[in-house]
Amino acid sequence: MGKIILGSSSPRRADILKRLKLDFEIIPSSYVEPHDKTDFSYDFVESLAYNKALSVAKGVKGVNEKAHIIGADTIVVVDNKILGKPKDKEEAYEMLKMLSDRTHFVVTAVAVVEAPSLEYKIKSTTTYVTFEELTDEQIEYYIENFKPFDKAGSYGIQELPEGFVKKVEGPLDNVIGLPSETLLELLTFSKNNK
Repeated sequence: MGKIILGSSSPRRADILKRLKLDFEIIPSSYVEPHDKTDFSYDFVESLAYNKALSVAKGVKGVNEKAHIIGADTIVVVDNKILGKPKDKEEAYEMLKMLSDRTHFVVTAVAVVEAPSLEYKIKSTTTYVTFEELTDEQIEYYIENFKPFDKAGSYGIQELPEGFVKKVEGPLDNVIGLPSETLLELLTFSKNNK
């Protein structure tokens, strides 16, 4: 199948690949995401994943064997609006308050681009997450202790204290940032793609 390259510096995504016992290397993507988009669409999140993988694929030079580059983008959506990464404590607080006592959904788009051919396959996975009603103290404790400023929607589900999540419908690893079932399906496509 050739080498596998994760086009992301996310330790959470790397952990998922390790758990799948895949042999891979990391080359973080240089693609700069546009931050002016707030309305959700699958096309948008899939274009982010594709562009992240493509920027790495174009930079893979002099590789004698095929390489499969994984690009992924995870977004949190509430009221059809994308919640990005919070810029400060106040914004993190506002986001978590917005998610309190309701259901939102998390979409991760995964793209696998083959180098040098640049053939690709993309797929999105959606998981629904329902939060408990959160107190101000819970929210402030979480922000202070976990500093979720690098996470879409101001939270990492794998680190949330007890009493935050009421229900998860769909793959949990999708919310963490890389749905393993989708990824394996896309890598199988690449392997069979002669």
